[in-house]
This record gives sequence, structure tokens and C-alpha cells, in this order.
Amino acid sequence: MAVYTEVSDEELEAFVAGYDVGEVLSFKGIAEGVENSNYLLQTDHGQYILTLYEKRTKPEDLPFFLELMEHLAARGLACPTPLHGRDGRALRSLCGKPAAMVSFLNGMSARRLTLDHCAALGAAMAQMHLAGADFARSRPNDLSVAGWRPLFDAEKHRADQVKAGLADSIAAELDFLEANWPRQLPSGLIHADLFPDNVFFHGHDVSGIIDFYFACTDALTYDIAICLNAWCFETDGSFNATKARMMLNGYRKVRALSAEELAALPILARGAAMRFLLTRLYDWVNTPAGALVKRKDPLEYYRKLRFHQGISGPGAYGIE
Repeated sequence: MAVYTEVSDEELEAFVAGYDVGEVLSFKGIAEGVENSNYLLQTDHGQYILTLYEKRTKPEDLPFFLELMEHLAARGLACPTPLHGRDGRALRSLCGKPAAMVSFLNGMSARRLTLDHCAALGAAMAQMHLAGADFARSRPNDLSVAGWRPLFDAEKHRADQVKAGLADSIAAELDFLEANWPRQLPSGLIHADLFPDNVFFHGHDVSGIIDFYFACTDALTYDIAICLNAWCFETDGSFNATKARMMLNGYRKVRALSAEELAALPILARGAAMRFLLTRLYDWVNTPAGALVKRKDPLEYYRKLRFHQGISGPGAYGIE
């Protein structure tokens, strides 16, 4: 989450008047994340999240995201539920941009990830995959292997400003990934951005999953690979195979993984590292001055990519 677009009091009052949510008591921007403008809205009826969808989010994708959250919530997954206005619409306009309000979830993201957090995340991810199995819509993953080369080409002339030789390293890895990417794995609805700040906990139990604005149809194990990168590396850059094992075991207690899915994890983890290396590189060099957003270091994912390049099988991820 982030804030790129400022909303005036008058614009907010006119927007909220379209809902049955009561009187506005407070309204403040949320700085975490990098994609859309997000605000915490407090009314005398409760708390809500107001999102303005910025330029990277395609307007034509918004019905998919909003209907998906309604679908998952209806099947028992704790996730934000879009609010419908008095006119019945969930997707509206604010400050000239598409906008929506969703329900507020209680809980907190974990500041220090424990083994129990990783196990619970694995189980919740599998539950989400099963809950999405009968979702009628589909959406291609624009940030999978076919999309990485164009994203890199747009910024490769500036990559070496971040690290000397980075452009050549990325180009070589893209050659490998494009030639070896697995394409016949079980697929379905994935979150595709399941970082710790998008998962809420009560104690060690998952209380909610948020921020579905990269959700798409892709290999289910690609979601797992993203989480290996996001949940199983320590702050010093070392990989914690015990956390990975707990996450994978938590997942497999809910949804079985085939031998082919497990064998594909090393290359999927390389691809997941490449995806976030490239998008962070883009944001690092393009974030406008003064935006209320925390830029994230692309080299964190370069180091994770280097780790996965040295892995030959799933055993390194704690799988027995």
C-alpha cells in the first residue's frame, strides 16, 4: 500500500456519501507498499480501507480483483470484502481514478517471523488455492516469465546505476528462465504477492490475507516460490530451511504437492526472485519525489536470486 494521490475533504465527503457507512471521523494515508493509494477510513459505523487504483493497475482488471475477494470471502477465507454503494456498484471513481472501499480486517502482520507463522502461512495459502478453484474468472500473470524481458528492457540502461554488472547478470538469467520455465504444472488462482505485510495474524494464527491486486491464474507452486523468498530469508540474507520446511508442511497438510511441483521449486524460486528484482528496480528509479511510499531495495532480490541459482533440488528447501 502507498499514497500517490491526495484526497481533499470535499472529494472524500462526496465519495463516502455514496455508501451507507455513516459519518467520517478520521482519514489517513497508509504508507506501506508501492502500488496504489490507500487510506484508512474511520466512520461512526466502523473502519474501512479506501483504495485509489494508480497507473500500474489496469482498470479492466479491477472487476476480477473485486469479484475474487467476494468469492474467497464467501468460501470462508478471511480477506477484505468490497463494499457496494447505494447504487449497487463496488467500483467507483475518486479524484479521476478508479476507487473502491473494502472491509477492514483485524490483526497484525508479523514483525518477527517464527516457525509457527510460516506453518500457518503455508496452510492459509493452500486454503486460498482450494477456495479459488471454482472462481469463474481467469487473469493471465502479466508479471510471469513472458513479461520480464520487456520490463527489463525498459530499465536496463539504468540497472548498472544500482550495481555494476547488474544488467548483464539479469540478461543472462532471463535467457535461462525463458529456456527452462516449467509450463505444465497444476494451475489456478494465486495471490502472487503474498508478503508478510499482506498476511494478518492473531498470535500465530492467520486472521486475514489482504492486497489481492496482483492475483492471477498461474502455477499454484509459483505462489509457494514467492513465499520462499518473502518468508524464509533472515535479515542477514541467510536462507532458513527450517522455516521453508514448516511452510511447505503446513501447505501439504491442506493440499498435496506432486513430485513435479516439488522438483520445479528451485527454478520457480529463481523466477520469483527475478520478478521482484525487476519490479523493485523499476520502482527504485521511477518513484516520484515526494510520494508517500517506502522504496524497496532491488538488490535484496538479486542476492536471493544468487542463492537459488546454486540450488539443484528441492531438498535445500527443507523437503525430506
